[in-house]
Amino acid sequence: MELEMEMKRRGGQGESNEEKWVHDSSVDHKGRVPLRASTGVWKASLFIITIEFSERLSYFGIAPNLISYLTKVIHQDLKTAAKNVNYWIGVTTMMPLLGGFLADAYTGRYAMILFSSLIYLMGFSFLTMSQFIPSLKPCNKAKCHRPRKIHEVVFFLALYFISVGTGGFKPCLESFGADQFDDDHSEERKKKMSYFNVWNFALCCGLVLGVTVIAYVEDNVGWGVANLILTITMAIAIVTFYMGKPHYRYRLTGGSPLTPMLQVLVAAIIKRKLPPPSNSALLYEVPMTQKSQGRLLCHTTRLRFLDKAAIIEEKDNISIGQNPWRLATVTKVEETKLILNMIPIWLTSLPFGICVAQTSTFFIKQAATMNLKVTDNFRIPPASVFALGAVGMIISVTTYEKIIVPTLRKATGNERGINILQRIGIGMVFSILAMSVAALVEMKRLRAVDKELIQRGKTGPLSLSALWIAPQSMILGIGDGFALVGLQEYFYDQVPDSMRSLGIAFYLSVLGAGSFLSSFLIIIVDHVTGKSGRSWFAKDVNLSRLDNFYWLLAAMSGLNLCAYVILAKKYTYKNVQRREIVADGSRGDGVELTA
Repeated sequence: MELEMEMKRRGGQGESNEEKWVHDSSVDHKGRVPLRASTGVWKASLFIITIEFSERLSYFGIAPNLISYLTKVIHQDLKTAAKNVNYWIGVTTMMPLLGGFLADAYTGRYAMILFSSLIYLMGFSFLTMSQFIPSLKPCNKAKCHRPRKIHEVVFFLALYFISVGTGGFKPCLESFGADQFDDDHSEERKKKMSYFNVWNFALCCGLVLGVTVIAYVEDNVGWGVANLILTITMAIAIVTFYMGKPHYRYRLTGGSPLTPMLQVLVAAIIKRKLPPPSNSALLYEVPMTQKSQGRLLCHTTRLRFLDKAAIIEEKDNISIGQNPWRLATVTKVEETKLILNMIPIWLTSLPFGICVAQTSTFFIKQAATMNLKVTDNFRIPPASVFALGAVGMIISVTTYEKIIVPTLRKATGNERGINILQRIGIGMVFSILAMSVAALVEMKRLRAVDKELIQRGKTGPLSLSALWIAPQSMILGIGDGFALVGLQEYFYDQVPDSMRSLGIAFYLSVLGAGSFLSSFLIIIVDHVTGKSGRSWFAKDVNLSRLDNFYWLLAAMSGLNLCAYVILAKKYTYKNVQRREIVADGSRGDGVELTA
């Protein structure tokens, strides 16, 4: 209501103002209705994409090379180092569930981004200090056989500061950027679909620089210099993000987004003995004219038990003060259905997350044993093989955005080209192919190990080029361009409007849970195969059987894909009552299935 009064004060409610003002429940930095010409869209989202580029540069500047640091400087064995990397990545990608909830419920996305960015910056500051302050260094010698305990403490403390910081701004950054586009405006909605592709293009650029330039500095100049570069870059990005404040559109918080879900469940249980209504029009809903914030959803026929929460009884007091624990609106019921429908999709996405987890652990250690020389005098860091996945993702995203989507839009009439779950499924197919190729390449590498190191007694790296890792990395990167971008769109678009930071957190939790499950799978497989006399995971990667592990992941992913396809075919997308605004300012009411 306050937003409507503000619109009246600043120019009235005429049709021309539909194009001039943005009335999608967002406000500008002064709490007023945003002016479309000066806020949002690319002019705002580019500030946000800038800090995401810096964050990904920083994160991938340390993550892929982390296993090398743990084995070479901290002197952990391969199995322990891989588990520690997976635990850290898991925590880093699960923390956004908490940060997303707090942002949606209490702080708002902008405040959470600023606060958590400072925590993230503190983490990199601690990493830098652990390399430059003499008492915090691993040791006083050029090479450490046993690092100081204080260095390990500060090092891991810094890493988990970065995890906490990521938990705050990672779910908010992407959703805050998407908030800059009005879903009710036809042109802005199309730009929003491109936004996720541009976002991931910037992410990949940051990733490529992190695993090439920064990794090279870490291996050839020093970790301290690399950390200092990343700290300064992040500080500049935070200042840049703050400069965009006048151009942003902000969403008001409305308390815990989980409370309405609980209210629906309680109301449905209370009315469990009532028969479902024969006509959905008999269910309770607030008229659109009374709805001051958010969009209304249409009724769907799935999970009909929950519909009982919206059945109107004679004793229900239909008023502004009606008890939400006894009577819920159709929109609240449908929002609860959306979350419950997401659980099977989330579960069937986890094997893909397990496959992605291998890129930052075993792929790197394999490359470290191979020939990394580009010329006689230039050797690439092992972590740089991670860049090949980013190259694959850039190719995938660019091709999808510039060729596939325009072609399919004309052929199908669908704004997206293909629906979201189809895009994710295509990415899963690529992950199966990537694990199969990884197994074949590892078999070839092990034959080279047997021939050169065991039979000939050679020491040092193999003659086999590390570029043999390229096919599996690029195929998985192409799959990321479909599955990861699709998961981002899915969890942002299909959650209730009040839970969009949590939605991005759900997407990140796929990667986090995938990392944890990868560690758990390593423990189980190590235990089972160790009983037969030779574990698949030896202290030395040259004595391991990673090819068998990759075949196992390919088989698991293949079975999972069958279950995913069945779920995707039966899935019901969010059904929104949308007020459509076209570029000339005219509007109309309608229903849209956001697939």
